[in-house]
Amino acid sequence: MQTTPAKSSVPAIVGASIAAIGASVCCVVPLVLVLLGISGAWIGTLTALDPLRPWFSAAAVLSLAVAFWMLYRPAARCGVDGSCIAPDALRRRRRWLWLATALIVLLLLFPYYIVWIL
Repeated sequence: MQTTPAKSSVPAIVGASIAAIGASVCCVVPLVLVLLGISGAWIGTLTALDPLRPWFSAAAVLSLAVAFWMLYRPAARCGVDGSCIAPDALRRRRRWLWLATALIVLLLLFPYYIVWIL
């Protein structure tokens, strides 16, 4: 019995993370750059990506849905070829998925809760 699954949810989690960063590039990235001491007139051009935020947000949510489906479906423990994953490895992957989901939700909701902070 092998301990590696037939399919991994890592590409879906990475895709969701990249999409969430893309969705928040108009708001989070300029703030982080200013906090790091990096400034310039070009930072204002990052707001040009604001019309793409809904598309990036939809891609992040879709990627998270795929990752959850891959890890929580009934056949998540065993693949088609009969290779099964160890329960502790599955539990660890699910924990990482929930951590990534929390961070992605914070990035996606950043434009809405930053007005209460600043």
